[in-house]
Amino acid sequence: MKIISLNKGLGTLWYPLILGLYLCCTPAQANNRLRQNQFQREQNQISGTITDGTSPLPGVTISIKGKRNNTVSSDFNGQYILSATATDTLMVSFIGFKTAIVPLNGRKIVNIQLQEDLTTLKEVRVNAGYYTVKESERTGSIAKIKAADIEKQPVNNVLAAMQGRMAGVNITQNTGLPGGGFNIQIRGVNSIRTGGNDPLYIVDGVPYGSQSLVTTSLANGILPGTISPLNNINPNDIEGIEVLKDADATAIYGSRGANGVVLITTKKGKTGATHFNINTATTIGKIARKMDLMNTQQYLAMRREGFANDEILEYPDYEYDVNGTWSQTRDTDWQKELLGGTAHISNTQASVSGGSENTQFLLSGTYRRETTVFPGDAHYDKGALHSSMTHLSADHKFKLSFSADYVADKNTLPGIDLTNAAYNLPPNAPELYDASGKLNWENGTFENPLAYLESTFLATTQNLISNIVLSYKLAPSWEFRTSLGYNDMHLSESLTSPSTMFNPAYGAGPEYSALSISSAKRNSWIIEPQLNWSKKWGGFELNALTGTTFQMQKSQQLSQNGAGFVSNSLINDLAAAARLSIVNHEMSEYKYNAVYGRINLNLKDRYILNFTGRRDGSSRFGPGNRFANFGAVGTTWIFSKENFLSAIPSISFGKLRASYGTSGNDQIGDYQFLDAYQVSGQNYNGIIGIKPARLFNPDFGWEVNRKFEVAMEMGFFSDGIFLTLAYFRNRSSNQLVGIPLPATTGFTSLQANLDATVQNKGIEVELRAINFKKSDFKWISTINVTIPENKLLTFPNLAGSTYANTLVIGQSLNARKVYHYIGINPETGTYTFEDYNGDGKIASNDRQYVVDTAPKYFGGLSNQLTYKNWAFDCLFQFVKQLGGNYLTSSGFAGVMANQPVEVLSHWPQDGVGAATQLYTSGSNNDAVIAASRYSNSSEAFTDASFIRLKSVSLSYQLPTEWSKSFSGKLYLQGQNIFTMTNYKGADPENHSGLFLPPLRQYTLGFQISF
Repeated sequence: MKIISLNKGLGTLWYPLILGLYLCCTPAQANNRLRQNQFQREQNQISGTITDGTSPLPGVTISIKGKRNNTVSSDFNGQYILSATATDTLMVSFIGFKTAIVPLNGRKIVNIQLQEDLTTLKEVRVNAGYYTVKESERTGSIAKIKAADIEKQPVNNVLAAMQGRMAGVNITQNTGLPGGGFNIQIRGVNSIRTGGNDPLYIVDGVPYGSQSLVTTSLANGILPGTISPLNNINPNDIEGIEVLKDADATAIYGSRGANGVVLITTKKGKTGATHFNINTATTIGKIARKMDLMNTQQYLAMRREGFANDEILEYPDYEYDVNGTWSQTRDTDWQKELLGGTAHISNTQASVSGGSENTQFLLSGTYRRETTVFPGDAHYDKGALHSSMTHLSADHKFKLSFSADYVADKNTLPGIDLTNAAYNLPPNAPELYDASGKLNWENGTFENPLAYLESTFLATTQNLISNIVLSYKLAPSWEFRTSLGYNDMHLSESLTSPSTMFNPAYGAGPEYSALSISSAKRNSWIIEPQLNWSKKWGGFELNALTGTTFQMQKSQQLSQNGAGFVSNSLINDLAAAARLSIVNHEMSEYKYNAVYGRINLNLKDRYILNFTGRRDGSSRFGPGNRFANFGAVGTTWIFSKENFLSAIPSISFGKLRASYGTSGNDQIGDYQFLDAYQVSGQNYNGIIGIKPARLFNPDFGWEVNRKFEVAMEMGFFSDGIFLTLAYFRNRSSNQLVGIPLPATTGFTSLQANLDATVQNKGIEVELRAINFKKSDFKWISTINVTIPENKLLTFPNLAGSTYANTLVIGQSLNARKVYHYIGINPETGTYTFEDYNGDGKIASNDRQYVVDTAPKYFGGLSNQLTYKNWAFDCLFQFVKQLGGNYLTSSGFAGVMANQPVEVLSHWPQDGVGAATQLYTSGSNNDAVIAASRYSNSSEAFTDASFIRLKSVSLSYQLPTEWSKSFSGKLYLQGQNIFTMTNYKGADPENHSGLFLPPLRQYTLGFQISF
């Protein structure tokens, strides 16, 4: 039976009755509330610009608090647009800056200035190659520079941008000519072999060959060493460079990481609206330092005294400078004539980028043209194309990253560097051109240096690097990724020597013209599948990865010479040569396979252990030695997170880390363990013979490098001061060298492993300090200092080896044995040297004095100052070292060659304390021999220390208020501005008087984005 309650039924009527009365009695309040709800729900377009106070910030994440699906990123101009209601609150976050919380309060245009958060900078992830790691949690030693540092220097080679900026990384420039090379040493020289100390270069995951394809005999006269392959990587396309130094960081690369690893990451597209960027700059370059040479009066006085000392009263017919054939009053500054030109450099880059949250792209193109300070039209042209595309699936499981870089350059230079001629030509030598504007040979008495401009060195290079990375998240803890890379490089060289470069007095025609050409190519591919796993249990986190590497590289080179042409107009056609010869024709193949892994244990974000290992296989060793195991362990204790430091608020960060491990080295060239034969070049009954070139050694194996490091990192006052101290010790053993053999075997040496050990140890200091920081002004200083020590610890039977005169146990690999200069003989006026064996005569076995040109310490000091829209940066580079002075490249005093003014202090005028022995025209045999030994003595090596203002940059960011459609920047940059040194020579960096030193450069440019 259903019971109906009157009370309950009447109660249900109260609710609509009360609501109706409320609406009837207060219609105004009801309308206001409805309008407010509608206002809160209405979506508006919110826009604005994100800056750091001076520059717009691209890639900043802007979201609505409490609404995860409404997130955008600022574009290249720092601008953003998103939909929001009037009462929403913006959450603005960017790595390295404090998160900003900004209530809209009805505003539709909201410009936001982020504040830098130095503490969160430690949370930036650092690229360690096969994985990334937080800066605060890394167990290895990794140095880094960013695109912002590279862009401040008008350089063509990325190594130039790294000079003075990284502790433990010593880089020297070989020449001031475009296309020249650099030498890089990461924590010293490990291998006795000159070619076994190059680091491993990785460009977007693709190994990049550091060995040059250039034919040394073609380029040596104009470009010392080799043409750097890194010229084919465009600095403008680089996002960042990481250098892996210790065992923990490099062991995962196994044999390839023995000398350090240089990771180069190119720029990628960013989320945001499509935008265009144009950056163009013009640079002028001049020689930065001249030699102080004799003038004509001083020079002729030296020459005449030399003849007088030799008791020659009548000057020979061929001594044109002093016998009256040439003017006795003409005084020419040949450094100004031959090196005093202005090099012009133009560089233009244009790019377009953008993308959605899931897909981003970047496409850029660069063109660069350089000239030289030499007379003539020598020039260097380079074009670069860079593309990048990144895609992330909607479910964030699949990711694809693709990049491709293509660079082509053409380098046209004279056949020889004119620097040595500029230092040695007599100051009264004739004019370069005659009255008709042709080369002046002064009736056959003058070897005109501009004749070398008739000879042309031409090098063209094409290089392609491409990489694709595919990754898929199999499960929350599992991810599979594969990296596929390809590198293809082609180099073509030619050196012409037409008869027009010879003195007409010789009567040489085109039948004496010659052409040398060389073509080389190298291509390689690499496949690296990898599996990653990570898991977290409370305060414990475990990360692991394993992978394998398959790599193949093929190289080919062909060098040919042609001589005897009908006409010089046909000199570039090898088919027109009357005589042909093949100098070198070789092909090689290199295969490499490895398995690698890593386990990282993290407890409470303060106790960290990192294990890495790799098993390598290389085709460069015999069947029984192709595989080797390498590994390392690294540990970190972040002690600033311990409770006992909470009472010291000035310490904001503290970390101790240490590592130990091994890595190998197979930089010995291909097929070195095999029997090898080469073409003899001899024709017997119409058959070209071959001869043995190398002996088989099945025991040929890996060079091993054992690395140890301990370091401390400290941050003070919210990381306003940040200090890093590191001690390292590397020992390289099982050296790959040539063991000398008796001449009766028919071979000079056998490629083998020698039980010699080379040690590199040192201290690295890095300090960053925020000297001043206000809303409009900020000043940050950084300094890095490295104190290295290189030493040959052991070398069995060194005295009986071919290295007896070049290596010293207990000394650096840069040490040299020279004569010990002890003064001028007061009776003969010639140089004297220490007689080490006491046999009463000076011979080559008296070269026992040791000089060491290895740096004692090196580093850099940089300052960054910003004031509103202005930014100023400068970098000082400093090195403490010894180096060969002008004596190593100049002739002896008295012959037909100019000399530094120091030579004016000579015997007998200045007695036995003079800087120079008696002058001689070349007829005094004792003086000539003494001068030759003097140039290879302790006196030829002097202090080559220097402090150089390496780079300066001043920029002005156009105010964002000027335009909402574009942003821009004007900048003025300088390179090698001035050098403070006591060095006796042209340049203390490369210690050479034969090649052009690095130029002083000034750059004016602008950048515009829209």
